[in-house]
Amino acid sequence: MNPVAFTIFNVEIRWYSLMILLGMILGLFIVLKESKRFNLSTDFVVNLFFWVIIFGLIGARIYYCIFNFSYYKDNILDIFKVWEGGLAIHGGIIAGFLTLLIYCKKNDVNPFKMTDIVVVPLLLAQAIGRWGNFFNSEAHGFATTYYRLKELHIPEFIINGMKIGNVYYHPTFFYESMYCLIGFIILLFVRRIRYLKRGQLTCLYLMYYSIGRFFIEAMRTDSLMLGGFRMAQIVSLISFIAGLVIFVILCRKSKFEDLYNDK
Repeated sequence: MNPVAFTIFNVEIRWYSLMILLGMILGLFIVLKESKRFNLSTDFVVNLFFWVIIFGLIGARIYYCIFNFSYYKDNILDIFKVWEGGLAIHGGIIAGFLTLLIYCKKNDVNPFKMTDIVVVPLLLAQAIGRWGNFFNSEAHGFATTYYRLKELHIPEFIINGMKIGNVYYHPTFFYESMYCLIGFIILLFVRRIRYLKRGQLTCLYLMYYSIGRFFIEAMRTDSLMLGGFRMAQIVSLISFIAGLVIFVILCRKSKFEDLYNDK
């Protein structure tokens, strides 16, 4: 696949960057629309989004570089070549959520209210962003055959794109993209449940994404490692447990207490 979408004045504009940008724009649009239901000002949301994106991208890059330290210690300048790939979603999520918590506390806004609003379009943004991996020919799974991919009803253009060096690979980016898209649709309906408590959407996101990422990560050939373990699986396990525990605790509150849909 050609990772370059087009060139402007000898500057390469890569598909990876465009996919991330598209995910951000659609995410912001959905966040703004939902925020209006709760009378949250546009200025607050846009400013929050700005800082979350900035620190989220920084966190995603730092996380990736830390677990590829053996390469970047001898190629310091390559750390800044984000357009070539190398963003770890877990690093972005951690940094983004910390930024959100700090900004909400500073502006006296319930952080759970904002995380609940954000996690739904976040799944859509993740679904779109994964296509950047497709154009970079990265984040794929182990080797397979053309006929196996056809049996899985993978679109032909994806199969062709996953032929790298005359070898076909599982398009794990595609599996995760579809999984996130399905999760986005599910949470759109879930957040309209009358007695959904504030914070439970965030917990559902943590549990849902963690389950899919844990199993998809097992198929990947470029996992970030910690010792002999895949770091994404470790974080997914921790996130799932945290989401489940908090969800159960929130369920113990009164039926009419701290409801998400209360304005």
